[in-house]
Formats: sequence, C-alpha cells, structure tokens
Amino acid sequence: MKVENLNDVDLKRLTRKSYGDDELLEQRVAEIIKRVREDGEEAIYQMTEEFDRVDLRQKGLKVTEEEIQGAYKVVTKDFLRALRTAKGNILRYHEKQKRSSWLEPDPDGSILGQLLLPLKRVGIYVPGGTASYPSSVLMNALPAVVAGVKEIVMVSPPRADGTLLPEVLVAAAEAGVTEVYKVGGAQGVAALAYGTETIYPVDKITGPGNIYVTLAKKQVFGTVDIDMLAGPSEILILADESGSAEELAADLLSQAEHDRLASAILVSPSRELLEQTIAAVERQLQDLPRVEIAHASWETYGAAILVSDLQAGMDLANKIAPEHFELVVKDPYSWLGQVRNVGAVFLGRYSPEPVGDYFAGPNHVLPTGGSARFYSPLNVDMFMKKVSVIGYSEVALKRDARQIALLARSEGLEAHARAVEVRFRNKKD
Repeated sequence: MKVENLNDVDLKRLTRKSYGDDELLEQRVAEIIKRVREDGEEAIYQMTEEFDRVDLRQKGLKVTEEEIQGAYKVVTKDFLRALRTAKGNILRYHEKQKRSSWLEPDPDGSILGQLLLPLKRVGIYVPGGTASYPSSVLMNALPAVVAGVKEIVMVSPPRADGTLLPEVLVAAAEAGVTEVYKVGGAQGVAALAYGTETIYPVDKITGPGNIYVTLAKKQVFGTVDIDMLAGPSEILILADESGSAEELAADLLSQAEHDRLASAILVSPSRELLEQTIAAVERQLQDLPRVEIAHASWETYGAAILVSDLQAGMDLANKIAPEHFELVVKDPYSWLGQVRNVGAVFLGRYSPEPVGDYFAGPNHVLPTGGSARFYSPLNVDMFMKKVSVIGYSEVALKRDARQIALLARSEGLEAHARAVEVRFRNKKD
C-alpha cells in the first residue's frame, strides 16, 4: 500500500466490486428458489445437508423454547448485560423515529389524511454457521418492534451440530422475535417469501447475508418487500493532522476484517499521517485473527488518499457515498452540514465505527455500494405502510367536479369523468 494522490486514484477500484460471474450466480439462486417453491421443506432439508453439511430431518427447522432456554444457560451474565443495554439504546433511538397517523378536516366537510400501519409479519435474515451476529438480530428486529409488527420471523443457517449459536438465540428472545428457523442462504430467503409446510410467508425481508442471500432478496422482491441489497462493508475516514495513526489503522481494519471485498479508505491532506497509518495497518495486521481476510481487503480495496485540503476530502466522501464515514478532525461538527451521501457519520476520535455497530442506538444496517446517495439506514418507517385517506364532502366534490372531469378527459378517460359527474346529474342546485 502506498499514498495515492486524489487525481491518480482509481475510484472504480474502490467503489465497484465484482462477485465473479453474476449471471451464473443469478441462475443458481433462481434454481434454489424454484426448488423451495416446488418441494417446500424437503428441498430445504436437502440443501441444508448439501450446503451446510447438516441433517435437520430429525430435529426439524423450528427452534424450540427448550433450545432458547438452554441458550440462556450458556451465555455469560456480562454478555446478557451488554446485550440488554444495547437493546435499550437501540429502542430509545428508534422510538424517536415513529410517526402517527393523521387526519385533517376542512371547513367544507372534507377530510384528508394518512394512516400509518405496521406490517403484519416480517422476516429477518441473520448470518450464522460459525459466525455469531447477535447485533444483527437487535438491529433488524427492534425497529420492527417499535413499528408495531406482531410477527417477527428469524432465519439463520445452523452450525454443524444442527443448532444456532446461543448468543444469537438469546438476542432473538430479548429482541421480541416470535419464530426462529434453522435455515440459511437463498433457500432461507425463499422460505420467508413463499412459505413452506412450517414457515408462513412474510410481508418483508430484512438483514444482510452473502451474495446468494442478496441475489435471492433481489429475486423475491415484488412478492415481498426487502430492506436493501447489501454489499460488502465500507469505511471512509477523513482525518487531519490531529489524527492518531494507530487509532485510524484500527478503525480501517475493523471493516477490512469483515470480508475480502470490504473497502477501507483513509483520506487526509497530511502525507505524514497517511504514511504513518499505512505502517500501523501493516503492524496491526500481524496478530489479527482474520489476517488473511483483512489483508486481502486492504490490498485490493484499501487506499490512503492525499487531498489538497479537508474540503477536497469531504467532496470525495460525498462522491464515493460510503456506508460508514468517520470525521476525525479537530472540529468535526463544523463539517456535519456538508455531509450528503453517507450511511452513517461518526464524529471525532471517540466515535469509532464499532460504537455504531453494536451499542449507540442508530441502526447498523446501512446502504452500501454507493446507494447512500439515495437510500437510508434501516428504520422504523421501513416496517410500516402508509394508507392515504380521502373523505370528500358533497360541497367539495361539487366545487371540484368540473376540474376533475376536465383532467380525466385530457387523459382520454371518459369513465373517470362520468364517475364524478353522475353524482350531480339529476340534482338541482
């Protein structure tokens, strides 16, 4: 890794990631979805054995209450305390997002308004197998709870022994998840979207996963709603000379260790800081447990970019539209007004990205791949639907009938016009 000048940096390398032959992956995912739709749980059992090397026919897909209670006996008191504190923070943050239905009466007797209604049943996907992501459970389930969703269904791939990790099960119970199933991958998404003998279909699917999960969500969209198409994790840090190379290196690696395709970018007008941070990354990589993943990410999608000043750095951040954006500068709040295209912004040296991942309260399910230009983090509104309310009075319709009919006929829709006019055809003024 070397310091690159902004004019020379290859932004395509940093913002466009290839998954290989997408067409073949799309076809493979379509075949998996088709198998689930046609053969139901038998297809899921077969694919769980094929992909996860687990035979669940005896135990079944659904997690039992006994398994959940057993998980509580395994996790530590410290873990449970931290989980519950994080839960409280997340709930408080998302409660502030909730909006109410409204009706607005007019003096002529009309009423216009909007009903905000929670979805009835949602599905959340939680990555699993050898990894443990209790934070993903909280971040996906708790906004749904705040929205008023009554049925929250979780799917997650099983471990080799046919169980889910205790921490994940405890997080599900604490977050208000109502059903948990041991199924992952594209087949898990298909089960949520179309249902099986045991799993009733949902209205929306949220939660990140691998490329198979992402493509499956893409293909079932329309049958159900989805939150977003999540790609590999990203961080961009804009730092001035006040930044600590050791701290910045740790922050960059916190994302690089996620995935070989993860992106970790440092931007600064200080060449000295960039060079010191590169050296710090190389040192810290040596004893990182996920060194191979982090190293591959850093070498392929990492960058240390020299800019003329902080303004140029801010412009670059808004152009790249990263998932996570750290402002490690002397006065970060003075730059907040210029933030436009980022998933989440972290202000100052004491707001490292993991604070948002686990604890602070804002959601960590964020737009990636440049979609922060037009998309938002997972939030309460995503678990609600809006219904328009129109209650015209006779006075109002009589007043507006001619204009409504005129607009309808301008579009060639005569029946629309007549549907208004017929109400007054035989009435005297």
